[in-house]
Amino acid sequence: MRNLVLMGGLLVILVIATFSSAFILTEGRQAIITQFGRPIGEAKTEAGLHFKLPFIQKVQYLDKRILSWDGYPNQIPTRDKKYIIVDTTARWRVKDALKFIQTVQNENGAKARLDAILDAITRDTISNHNLVEAVRNTNSILDYIEEKRIESQKKVESGELLVAEEEEITGEIEKIIIGRENLSSIIAKKAAEELESFGITIIDVQLRRIAYESSVEKKVYERMISERKRVAGKIRSIGEGEKAKIQGKTSRDLQRINSEAYRQAQLIKGKAEAESMKIYARALSQDKKFYEFMRTMDAYKEALKPETSFILSTDSPFLEMLKRKP
Repeated sequence: MRNLVLMGGLLVILVIATFSSAFILTEGRQAIITQFGRPIGEAKTEAGLHFKLPFIQKVQYLDKRILSWDGYPNQIPTRDKKYIIVDTTARWRVKDALKFIQTVQNENGAKARLDAILDAITRDTISNHNLVEAVRNTNSILDYIEEKRIESQKKVESGELLVAEEEEITGEIEKIIIGRENLSSIIAKKAAEELESFGITIIDVQLRRIAYESSVEKKVYERMISERKRVAGKIRSIGEGEKAKIQGKTSRDLQRINSEAYRQAQLIKGKAEAESMKIYARALSQDKKFYEFMRTMDAYKEALKPETSFILSTDSPFLEMLKRKP
């Protein structure tokens, strides 16, 4: 009986020791075995069943998947003295579990390091560049404007337009050198160098949101409205100038057309009168009496109308033709 109790006790101790020495590592996790708080051996990264010394060794689990970090929105001055609020996010992972445990111990310690390092690098990078670098990625808008300006200039040269307007309206857009994505890459590269000693690798960093500080946001909007009004006024001014040019050209064309028409009419009239004089002269030279008769008949037709009354003597020269015998 005593032997059975002893064997049962040994069996219980063996079972407890077995369960205490074995541990299961799941996918997406890695583990470091510690003994009295000190890491022992390399990190366990393969999923499955693993063993350790019971009771005196413990297992500390770490995530080997990609983790996210969200920074605190901070007010940062840019190189061109624009105060903006920058909200940053990043993705990171534990690259060296042993170094990670020895330096930051756990994810909370890692996030504290990320907060300090990424916020400082972001502030330093943004403050060394103009605002436009953190807003735009490319100069495609300037390329588009230049393309339109060239097209407009060609139309001016061909006479389709009187003036090129695009350059006047959009000539104040600032050109970028680096761009938003490259700024993010610069931040990520600098952060990776500093975080390598903690066993952390940075996947990427993104400037998630950029906004003006609330106290100056209203002034910025007012300046934007004022600028748009100025551009609208410039467009209207250009339109009025084009209107005046078109009206002036129309007036000149109308005057030229009227002058040409008057000249042509006078030429035709002169030719007609000359031809008429030739006919009259020819008729006069052929039969003077017939010509005299026709002119007198025309005079009678114009003068002797039904509603007209004449008081003439019988020997009036005007009626001589009527008194003649056939």
